[in-house]
Amino acid sequence: MAGVRNSDFLIDLGSGDGRIIITAVQEYKAQGFGVDYDPRLVRLATENAKKAGVSERAKFLEQNVFKTDLSKATVVTMYLLPEYNAVLKPTLLALKPGTRIVSHDYGIDDWEPDSQEKIAVPDKPVGADKASWIYYWMVPAKVEGKWRAHVSGAKGLAAFEIDLKRKYQKVEGMAKIGDRSLAMEKVALKGTALTFDVN
Repeated sequence: MAGVRNSDFLIDLGSGDGRIIITAVQEYKAQGFGVDYDPRLVRLATENAKKAGVSERAKFLEQNVFKTDLSKATVVTMYLLPEYNAVLKPTLLALKPGTRIVSHDYGIDDWEPDSQEKIAVPDKPVGADKASWIYYWMVPAKVEGKWRAHVSGAKGLAAFEIDLKRKYQKVEGMAKIGDRSLAMEKVALKGTALTFDVN
């Protein structure tokens, strides 16, 4: 879902046995580290990375996820309880626009995901339906406010202004070209890319 590639730095919060980071290195040539509070799991993940031959690109840290520096991440994965996700929300929203976030089973407070998918997990030890929900977000740019430019038209350059309101990745607003006010339609914000139609 995150479209991981070899240029990515992935941080996995609640990394358990290390399978997310190890797979990202093995299959996509990414790099990164996992964080877990359980020293037994950190040792297991470190050993699993050694066995897989990816120790140089996959590290594991025993520490508090709330004190972890996420600034290098281009992808954040997590399997944490919903109350932890809610506490992390401001930190995640402050990451560089375009950073991708994937959460296993739990959302992030009232921040609606960009997409979600239910996958069958026949050997899952919890839950009656033996399935997991996977949620995906892309950190949005802070586009709210007034923006001004000039656009070319049949009569030469015209003043163009948009006034935007934003809640997470949901954006709405009005546009003005010269003296005409126009409705903005099909507004979409994906990372730093804002697209819309005006009529």
